[in-house]
Amino acid sequence: MVTTIEVVAGVASQGDTVFACRRSPERSSGGRWEFPGGKVEVGERPEEALARELREELGADVSVGRLLDRSVVAVGALRIDLACYAVTFRDGPPVISTDHDELRWVPRNRLAELDWASPDLPMVRLLTEA
Repeated sequence: MVTTIEVVAGVASQGDTVFACRRSPERSSGGRWEFPGGKVEVGERPEEALARELREELGADVSVGRLLDRSVVAVGALRIDLACYAVTFRDGPPVISTDHDELRWVPRNRLAELDWASPDLPMVRLLTEA
């Protein structure tokens, strides 16, 4: 039996740049880049989960916008169902994270140069093809 985990991520843009986070080395997928977010808890709407996760991980208050992409990617024995939403940081971009060792605004045309976690790759492709 394959386990599916429902996950959400926030995609923040500023001009032609996109906010990306590198996973801390001691975390799963350590050293790989991702859009910040996390797991949806039982009974939680995806948008609520995203706002909660970004508050917990980044100390960021966000406005959650429209759904940009939803993809299911196999990662080992798991299936990651990742929904990516547009987000806006209400009080400016975060500067620290509990889960990441680097936070960076990346030009869209350079996103593919980073080593992304596989669930985030469909969103990276959409952003770089736009």
